[in-house]
Amino acid sequence: MRRSPTVWRAASLLRWARTKRGRSEASRPAFVICDVHLPDGSGLDLLREVRSLDPDVYVIMITAYDDMDTTVAAIKRGAFDYIHKPFEPQELEIVVNKARENRRLTQAVSRLQAERSAPVRANALVGKSKPMLEVYKTIGVVSASKTTVLVTGESGTGKELIARAIHYNSGRKDGAFVSINCGALPGDLLESELFGHMKGSFTGASSNKKGLFEVAAQGTIFLDEIGELPPQAQIRMLRVLQYKELERVGGTHPVSVDIRLIAATNRNLEQMVKEKQFREDLWFRLNVFPIRIPSLRERRQDIPALVHHFVKRKSS
Repeated sequence: MRRSPTVWRAASLLRWARTKRGRSEASRPAFVICDVHLPDGSGLDLLREVRSLDPDVYVIMITAYDDMDTTVAAIKRGAFDYIHKPFEPQELEIVVNKARENRRLTQAVSRLQAERSAPVRANALVGKSKPMLEVYKTIGVVSASKTTVLVTGESGTGKELIARAIHYNSGRKDGAFVSINCGALPGDLLESELFGHMKGSFTGASSNKKGLFEVAAQGTIFLDEIGELPPQAQIRMLRVLQYKELERVGGTHPVSVDIRLIAATNRNLEQMVKEKQFREDLWFRLNVFPIRIPSLRERRQDIPALVHHFVKRKSS
């Protein structure tokens, strides 16, 4: 099918932007706002071109005609939203902001999925200082048990490495190690990611979905920045720790889960409990086996070994 000059020029511009992608992400468009009726063609043709060239671009269609067939066709071809003329500038702003938020959440979930699928290294801990030797001994003790662990320490001290070491030295090492940063997602999306959801429980829930607790069955789930957990999610978490079961968002039946929980934070949870920012009963159930990771200030003698480790890793 022969494309109109307008559609051809727009597609060519998008191809050019994609060739620049490796040099500058800013050159790649995030949104396309297009009228259904172009001077020499159809906006639906442009929509098809854009979606075929870059499915991650959000296309917002505009039309003066209240035509159900055209609306349905646009949505089926992948339009994010459809605005009828005449409209106020604020209406377009709302739709663009909604698309921007949707894009942000999608990218956040993609990053989390990439982190979960990335190769893991069980022996990445570096250091022979006395504080680190104490940490190693603690890992050895707690790895032999099934108890919940709370890892504390400043940002960048390697809390996830500790969690991975515990997992890969435990009886669950053949199971999954699932990691998520509780501060990386907003409350509703975080609950869906952790506990799963049922079809129709919220807009966009087109099918039942297992949460990370179910994905981590027979393995270990690592909840980083547990202090960022919203109140409603804290209640759900408490049930998991108390009864080894959960309810998916929108669900009515409990789902049994067999996981080992390791949580981490750089915040003072005890102080948060006093300030009513964190549930006391949840804190008690998380703080069964605490491990504090020393900062680099407390183990300066490990600096040469760390420098050698990072230089070797970057040069390999």
